[in-house]
Amino acid sequence: MRGLRARLLAGAGALLAVIAGCGPSGGPGDAAGDGAGRAPGSGPAPGTGPLPPVLDHVPTRDGVVFLTYDDGAERDPRFIELVRERGLPVSMFLTDSVVGPGYAHFARLRAVGASLQNHTLDHPALRGLPYAGQRAEICGQQRKLASRFGVRPRLFRPPYGTYDATTLRAAADCGIEAVILWRVTLEPDGHLTYTHGPHHLNPGDIVSVPSGESPTLSLAERTERLLEQLTERRLRVGKLEDYTGRATPSAVPGEHDPPSSPSAVPGEHRSPSSPSGV
Repeated sequence: MRGLRARLLAGAGALLAVIAGCGPSGGPGDAAGDGAGRAPGSGPAPGTGPLPPVLDHVPTRDGVVFLTYDDGAERDPRFIELVRERGLPVSMFLTDSVVGPGYAHFARLRAVGASLQNHTLDHPALRGLPYAGQRAEICGQQRKLASRFGVRPRLFRPPYGTYDATTLRAAADCGIEAVILWRVTLEPDGHLTYTHGPHHLNPGDIVSVPSGESPTLSLAERTERLLEQLTERRLRVGKLEDYTGRATPSAVPGEHDPPSSPSAVPGEHRSPSSPSGV
């Protein structure tokens, strides 16, 4: 009788041990970002993979520059014809709240060779925002463009050119392969300004074309003037996505030293921009 009681007690103890082992452990699985042990509503944990490179120009000996257009406020039908006639591989960085009902215009642009890239949902200055907020802005626009056009952008431009290490982490976790800044701005009146370096176009330059408020020249007119300058310098328009894959990944958060600004604080950057911003 005593032997039977001892065996029953031992079996019950073993069963309790198995049950206890099925509960949350709080161990390494939680730290891996699988959501276990995270507070409800806190969203996905940041990943740990490589960060995307940050580029304000592309190191290349090819005679190319890259034309990038921001926000999506200007919808010049003549610009579509210019892109089609010249075969221009331009990149359109779109903000959902700016584009609004104008997505059909950009579908036509995509049909003639333009690429559509990510400029956030609502155009906030991202630097200093928490990871969840930055991820929502970037991933949200990834989903928006994917649902409308069936593509997920590889490139991202932070509004106003401001970013921090959290921006790079969120961009990487949203599938972004490169964060794109600029060295040259095409102003609303058609002249070029430069954030640093020589005040003329060089191979590998990234040109930002912000949406101007009541611009002196239309988008097509400004672009045509720029193309004339490219011809004078024996340069042509290159496809940005074909060159960004050659860049080196950025450093880990807290050690990132952004390009183009010698006085920048490691991990943070504000690219000089035109008065209207991008």
